[in-house]
Amino acid sequence: MTLTILNPHRRDLGGGFEVLRLLPAFPMKMVGPFIFFDHFGPVAFAKGQGIDVRPHPHIGLATVTYLFEGAQMHRDSLGTIQRIEPGDVNWMTAGSGIVHSERTDDKERTAGHRVHGLQTWVALPKAHEQTEPSFSHHAKSSLPEIALPGVTMRLIAGTAFGRRAPTPTFSPIFYVAVEMDAGATLELPPEHEERAVYAVEGAVRIDGTELPVRHMAVLEPWTTARIEAVGAARCMLLGGAKMDGDRLIWWNFVASSRARIDAASERWRAQRFAAVPGETEFIPLPER
Repeated sequence: MTLTILNPHRRDLGGGFEVLRLLPAFPMKMVGPFIFFDHFGPVAFAKGQGIDVRPHPHIGLATVTYLFEGAQMHRDSLGTIQRIEPGDVNWMTAGSGIVHSERTDDKERTAGHRVHGLQTWVALPKAHEQTEPSFSHHAKSSLPEIALPGVTMRLIAGTAFGRRAPTPTFSPIFYVAVEMDAGATLELPPEHEERAVYAVEGAVRIDGTELPVRHMAVLEPWTTARIEAVGAARCMLLGGAKMDGDRLIWWNFVASSRARIDAASERWRAQRFAAVPGETEFIPLPER
């Protein structure tokens, strides 16, 4: 199998908090509906410090937050206040427009803590780009677990291995967290057209080709892939149906047309997005 390997690129989100960005990338802008993939941590925060992602807007996408370690507090313009812990999923559908913040909770900020996780964006099909915004939280215990010899998987979104997650998806998709013992193998069947494997911790081999840690391998469509853990490893499986056309991505906006991005930009500039209750900070539009 021919693999397309995507290299990570470092991005500073402010305050010295860095992430590794895998999508969008060249030559793969999207894998299925996944158009944005950030890996953050593991990072240790001293007492009094933490993550402060200030209120910012989204359109045309769903954000998916998944943690391996630590905790965060989500707040949005719908009035949602939701703590997320390892193994849980926060799925926020932006649709026509939503504003949210992500911060370290007072409990962890007071004591000092570590955090490690993934933030991904899923582009919405054209028929759902303007859907009403919504938010759903899915506890670890509600997500399907799939056990194979030496392999434990948690289905975060969509369908895979004959199971379905409770997250409210809008197009064919799969997103799976995988933990593998050293030497364990996994056959990934061609259930979805576009698929990728991301090595979170520990290297894996895909059909004999080693995927370095913190790199993403995009697989050939409609093929079976054999994944082998070189040592104990953690990886993510993701993808789905090819999107119904290209998507533009600018700042925090994803859309099928420039007009929608321009309209959202003007709406944010004029402060016509609904505010996050209790939050007053405003991030100006970046220079184009």
